[in-house]
Amino acid sequence: MKKLFDKTRRLQTMVMAMVFAIATLVLTSAGSRNFEITRNLDIFSTLFRELVVNYVDDINVSEVMRKGIDEMLESLDPYTVFISEAEIEDARFMTTGQYGGIGARVSERNNRMMIREAYQDFPAYKAGLQPGDIILEINGQSLEGRSEDEVRTFLQGQPGTTINLLFERDGQQSNISLEREVIRIPNIPHFSMLDENTAYVKLTGFTRRASREVRDALVELKEENEVQHVILDLRGNGGGLLHEAVNIANLFLDKGKLIVNTKGRLEDRTSTHSTLNDPLDREIPLVVLTDRASASASEIVAGAIQDYDRGVVIGNRTFGKGLVQNVVPLSYNTQLKVTIAEYFIPSGRGIQAINYAERRPDGSVAQIPDSLKVAFETLAGRKVYDGGGIDPDIVVDRPERGAVITALQRQFMIFDFANRYYKEHESIEEPTSFHITDAIYADFKAFLAANDFSYETDSERLLNRLKAATERENYYDAVSAEITRLSEIVEQEKTRDLLTFRAEIEQMLREEIVSRYYYRKGRVIVSLDDDPDVERALQLFADRQAYDGILAGTN
Repeated sequence: MKKLFDKTRRLQTMVMAMVFAIATLVLTSAGSRNFEITRNLDIFSTLFRELVVNYVDDINVSEVMRKGIDEMLESLDPYTVFISEAEIEDARFMTTGQYGGIGARVSERNNRMMIREAYQDFPAYKAGLQPGDIILEINGQSLEGRSEDEVRTFLQGQPGTTINLLFERDGQQSNISLEREVIRIPNIPHFSMLDENTAYVKLTGFTRRASREVRDALVELKEENEVQHVILDLRGNGGGLLHEAVNIANLFLDKGKLIVNTKGRLEDRTSTHSTLNDPLDREIPLVVLTDRASASASEIVAGAIQDYDRGVVIGNRTFGKGLVQNVVPLSYNTQLKVTIAEYFIPSGRGIQAINYAERRPDGSVAQIPDSLKVAFETLAGRKVYDGGGIDPDIVVDRPERGAVITALQRQFMIFDFANRYYKEHESIEEPTSFHITDAIYADFKAFLAANDFSYETDSERLLNRLKAATERENYYDAVSAEITRLSEIVEQEKTRDLLTFRAEIEQMLREEIVSRYYYRKGRVIVSLDDDPDVERALQLFADRQAYDGILAGTN
């Protein structure tokens, strides 16, 4: 009874402290809503206390509270989230690009936690951990049933502290001790000259110093080469700090140019962000590459370049995240990342693709329909639209991926083959020189056969459904011959998938194998070969009349 009494008192103290903190915050700004807020907070604290005291089973107070917080925030938008004390390192990494840890990326595979990548020159790499290694225990704690987020929390910590891992490789278990370090991941994994005159910069993040890294890369390339064109690759870049986006746009736009307005419900959340410095180069022909994973700060940069007709955007429509978040400190070293405003780029258009304030009866949300999108104009009078990300000036279509490609990825076949290749070959050629030979590809096909690789296509699923439907409706006898014939045709075509999609599979194999030896930089270098977006950019640079025509709106 004393234990329950003590637990209840601790719970009351925690809940009342939270209620007091929230009430203090809202009472200073909520006006006529004060009573409604206070009443609901009192109901919540009373309910929670009575639930823990009276429920038939023992309740994990922190777990239930976290679930309640997460469900509450989920009803708003996916970017408003609670950050626990254990998740602070993850939050710090999103803004600074650095955290305390061992420098490894983990992912779940068959309910076990696997090393997906060991970052070059950091503790995991220096200790010899390799992609494919399975982590079984961290500091004596089993990882069975743990989520990726939990495992990352265990791996992260104060630099200088020691962490002990029990891991498995090729069926053999080993113990290893590592000392955590400050892990800093550069925003630019690779920059180079694609030809004698074209500079290429791959930007993967917008953490602190991103704009400095881009400037330094371009300055270095211009000092050593006759740079006449620039490609800024924002594909796969999910964004980051708004001011870094402004500073990167500033490298190509004059001082004093508006880059983004933020508009929030509160007056102090409405602000204007303009360029503050002289540009690095205001004239050089520029292409910005985007795709569906280019979001937030990436969209600010691409949108500003497009709105001022400063460069051509090539690729695919961006993600459509036009909401601004701010981190608010809470008690007990926790934080709230909360959406405070929507941003609008120079033409005045917003790029948010989903209106989370308007939900269907079932609570789901939808993309803003094309019929509700509003036209705006760039500086030269070109039509651009709001409500759905940044539409590129030149769309590069990509073919649909075959079912075999998806299956190879989901079943880790390319990943596992690259691991085996790395163990059997001490070194390979430079990334640009390494290619998948007939012998390597034949070895890969044998590897698939040895590992019982199989998959089901959409066509097979549809035929199975058709068979079941005809049996249910007593039509099967009449159509069975046709269904059997179609099944045989699909099976014949399926056996040729490794030949039909060989070029794409070889490219994936090449990137994965090269990454074992040359890491993130090598993967980017290889990915540029036969890259349709890059090829289209180079074609455009070779036709200055077409480039100028796009920006002038005459093409």
